[in-house]
Amino acid sequence: MTNNSLFNRVLLTVVVLAALGGVCASASAKDGGNAYLMKRASQTFDAVRKHMATDDKVLLQEAVPVKEGQNPYSFLWGYSAMVSSVSAMYEASGDKHWLDVMDGMMLKGLDKYYDTKRQPAGYASYVNTAPQSDRFYDDNIWLGIDMADLYAATGKKSYLQRAEEIWTFVMSGYDDKLGGGIYWCEQKKESKNTCSNAPASVFALKMYNATKEKKYLERGKDIYKWTKDSLEDKTDHLYFDHLTLKGRLGRDKYSYNTGQMLQAAAMLYKITGDRKYLDDARLMAAAAYDRFFEDKGRADGLRILRGGEMWFDSVMLRGYIELYGVDNDGKYLKAFLASMDTAWGKGGSRDADGLFGRHYDARGKKGVRTLLNQAAMIEMMARLSAVK
Repeated sequence: MTNNSLFNRVLLTVVVLAALGGVCASASAKDGGNAYLMKRASQTFDAVRKHMATDDKVLLQEAVPVKEGQNPYSFLWGYSAMVSSVSAMYEASGDKHWLDVMDGMMLKGLDKYYDTKRQPAGYASYVNTAPQSDRFYDDNIWLGIDMADLYAATGKKSYLQRAEEIWTFVMSGYDDKLGGGIYWCEQKKESKNTCSNAPASVFALKMYNATKEKKYLERGKDIYKWTKDSLEDKTDHLYFDHLTLKGRLGRDKYSYNTGQMLQAAAMLYKITGDRKYLDDARLMAAAAYDRFFEDKGRADGLRILRGGEMWFDSVMLRGYIELYGVDNDGKYLKAFLASMDTAWGKGGSRDADGLFGRHYDARGKKGVRTLLNQAAMIEMMARLSAVK
């Protein structure tokens, strides 16, 4: 399928939905993309700043409404998800405003989590003015990916420097126990998780693309192979959660774990041309679609994301977009687009404050609004806005 044909089919879907009364969507295409989604992403970011800001001005709340005993600021996980969302908005739009937000707000807030007392330096799970907190390798990897992406988009050496510093910390969590792989938590080296290895492969490959240093490519391939050998469910090509040092397999399956292996496979195919990676990617894409989307009886036949933790889905989307860059098959991205329109519409989870619940449909109308889920919606809408 050509780029233009995907956009035409996506636009047709939006028009049909609007005609059916499900979504009021006016798709104004920018460079063949879905520009209305960027507007929605921006509106959601504004809602976060309005309803989830703190007296600190750059840090944000973990969730609203604020519960008794809730920490005054979010954990790193939620804050880093907002860093990802702002990075995605700049990558998708090229609007310098989002770089100003990144440098003037997000990175200033991020520095409040940076821990230099323990070496190598890395980002802690909570602000460094509080008692010392654990440092998670996956939390740092997400930020490393963002910094590598920002460097690729801008050429600014300061972003690459941050990415290199994060890489040093991440690799301090790698050893030969269980045959390789990266631990989940620096202070609890009890398991090696898909969430700390699949994105580490992606991070390594992005660093290779940025620097052309072979060490990153070799490490990306190595971590990909270890994760596939150790954590893939060979019956369905989805990924288990973790493997303990005692050899016990954590059998939960989350969308972002498979999504990051999907992205790594598509990247490895682009870099090496080895067909086995493309075969892996296509198997994972089909399996994840079967597992993490549900049939809601839509007239257009599109499935909708199951929800429950939108941020996991936003990370999974990165893998599908990477694969689309290889095979130009837009069917999976149309399902993400339908999910975004569902969440925004009258039957969706968006509330009067412009914030989202845990599900895309009406099930998400009630309950807390977490920073993670807002960041997820911003990132997904921004990335989909640039699909051509």
